[in-house]
Amino acid sequence: MTNQSLPAPPLDFKHVVAQGRVAGLWRLLSGYRLLYVWANVAVGFAAASRTAFYYLILYFVDDVLTQANMGNRLPWIALAFLGLALMEGAFTFLSGRWAAAAAEGITIRLRDYLYDHIQRLSFAYHDKTPTGELIQRVTSDVDALRRFFAEEGIGAGRIAFLFIVNFIAIMTLSPRLAWSSVLLMPLVFAVSIWFFRRIEQLYEKFQEQEAKLSTVLQENLTGIRVVKAFARQQYEQEKFNKENKERFHRGKRLLLWHAVFWPITDIVVGAQMLYGFYVGATMAIAGEITIGTYLAYVGLLIWLIWPLRNLGRLIVQMSMGVVSFSRVAEIIRQEREPLLEGTYQPQAPLPGEIIFDDVSFAYAPEEAVVLHNINFTLPAGQILAITGSTGSGKSTLVNLLLRFYDYSSGRILLDGVELREYPRRTLRQQIGLVQQEPFLFSRTIRENIMYGVERTVTEEEMIAAAQAAAIHDVILTFPDGYNTLVGERGVTLSGGQKQRVTLARTFLKNPRILILDDATSSVDTETEAAIRDALLQLMPGRTTIIIAHRVQTLMQANQVLVLDKGRMAQYGSPTELLAQPGSFQRLYDLQSRIEEEVEAEVAAAIG
Repeated sequence: MTNQSLPAPPLDFKHVVAQGRVAGLWRLLSGYRLLYVWANVAVGFAAASRTAFYYLILYFVDDVLTQANMGNRLPWIALAFLGLALMEGAFTFLSGRWAAAAAEGITIRLRDYLYDHIQRLSFAYHDKTPTGELIQRVTSDVDALRRFFAEEGIGAGRIAFLFIVNFIAIMTLSPRLAWSSVLLMPLVFAVSIWFFRRIEQLYEKFQEQEAKLSTVLQENLTGIRVVKAFARQQYEQEKFNKENKERFHRGKRLLLWHAVFWPITDIVVGAQMLYGFYVGATMAIAGEITIGTYLAYVGLLIWLIWPLRNLGRLIVQMSMGVVSFSRVAEIIRQEREPLLEGTYQPQAPLPGEIIFDDVSFAYAPEEAVVLHNINFTLPAGQILAITGSTGSGKSTLVNLLLRFYDYSSGRILLDGVELREYPRRTLRQQIGLVQQEPFLFSRTIRENIMYGVERTVTEEEMIAAAQAAAIHDVILTFPDGYNTLVGERGVTLSGGQKQRVTLARTFLKNPRILILDDATSSVDTETEAAIRDALLQLMPGRTTIIIAHRVQTLMQANQVLVLDKGRMAQYGSPTELLAQPGSFQRLYDLQSRIEEEVEAEVAAAIG
């Protein structure tokens, strides 16, 4: 049995959730079914040991206590009682161990799959799904499934075995006693099923609110510096209290139904037990059964009735596992982004010619178009600068090039090949993206620089990349150098240092196409100059798209594209656009005037 506790082979989770929930839960056991069956078999032996205990009482009272040589038999009777107790304990232990091993194996496989699956879902899915919701389903809902298999599932098997074995045992004592013992059991089942359906709905609402609370907490902790900087602690506290209070009310309603369920089932079960005791007592008084039979019946009846009472509890708790399975299944049913789908596989590094031919885009068919009829040609190795007001579609445009989203109409050609014919993985391996808000993982600087490079990297290559990004000398000032942990989201580094680490990462990747999404907008002038110098080393020989607002950056481009509300406002070389009345000319005049005024103020201050 020990080999069954090892991780099972990979499972087709799409097949698991293809049909109903009961079938899905059974399929989820794939690879652990034998172990789980043995756990239930052990439960059956434990139940049989308990039943044999009361048969031994019957034998002891009717056949031993009345004998003159009772003293000779007592040690054997005592050993038999002890043996049955040991058997029950041993089988109960084995059942719990095997069920727990199966449940943990199912859980680790499911959680690993979900983590991998969520990373492979489309940007459109992540845009509309709160992070807290996903965290809730991968943690709380998966743990509810673990409890379902480790506790509720095996508990249901235990109750079923106890009921079958004890009912058969009572039937052998007296059919009349057996049927008298289960008169009210259909009512217990009916009440349990009714409560199951009601509590299932309430638990789903409770989990939804729990996910909202997780989202609020996650957003607050992620943006804790902003909260403190704007002294919004009270506002955030009130927002959290609102969601927490709603969770409290939903939890209270859920517990209220639990509180109503138990007294009802206890009353029904208690009435059934009293009636069974009454029938057995009258039969014993009338001489229809022996005293030993009556004592055995009392014990068997208790173990027939109370497990059924717990079945009601298990049904209610199992509803939580069923709801959690449905919530997890919703994620599994989402289609992954097809990273390898594509008919064209380039055999050499891409030259990098990009053509947008009448491209339009909307995030969903029913939503408004955000890019309208975009047309431009960017020869390989040249630089295109994109500028425009906030919300004009700059980042959306470059997201199309990375195939984070697919355009709605028109064509995008990369080296003369339709962009959709490139596998997404191949495309993204050829493109380096430096974002406005650099993201670093809570790992060492070394790991962050080497992140995403799908080849063996030497120490010399990594240092050369850091030197090219003008961050090497800064890293050497840290006590642990390249082994310095940067903290969550790179919090221990300044904005400029984080940006240069991401640049070093891009240097190491050595992409054929470079996209700079406002990479210098959030740093000071000195840092910007250092980053610009690093970029000047990175850009030669690469097709480069720069999103920027500073004229000094825009003037370095071969072409400039000005966007306004998703439309092309201007397009041409910087010199051509300066000669045209329009947004680019106004931006150039404004920034030139500001620089002149600043220089005049500085000169006056010095003079």
